[in-house]
Amino acid sequence: MLFIRLHHQGIVINELFWGLWLLPFGILVYKSRFLPRILGVWLIVNCFAYVAISLTGLFAPQYYGKVFNWSQPILFGEIAIMLWLLVRGANVKGMAAPVVG
Repeated sequence: MLFIRLHHQGIVINELFWGLWLLPFGILVYKSRFLPRILGVWLIVNCFAYVAISLTGLFAPQYYGKVFNWSQPILFGEIAIMLWLLVRGANVKGMAAPVVG
C-alpha cells in the first residue's frame, strides 16, 4: 500500500508540471496569431486548473475528486488545440515570403 500511495502522490506532483508548461504555450498561442486567441486563453486557464488540482491533491486530498470533477471541462483545452491543429492547421497565409538574396 505504501508504494501505491507513493505512486499516486507522484502523479499529483506531476500534475503541477503538466499545468505549468501550458502557461508559456498558451502565451505563445495567444501572441502568435497563427491560431485563434481563444485557444491561447483556454490553455492559460487550463494551466491554472492543473495547478489547482495538484495543490488540492497535496494539501487537501479529501477534496481532490471534487476539484478534479469541477475542472474537467477546463482541461479540454489541450484536446481543443490538438483537434484544431489536426482539422484546420495553422493559418500561415498572412506570412510574407522570405527574402533570398
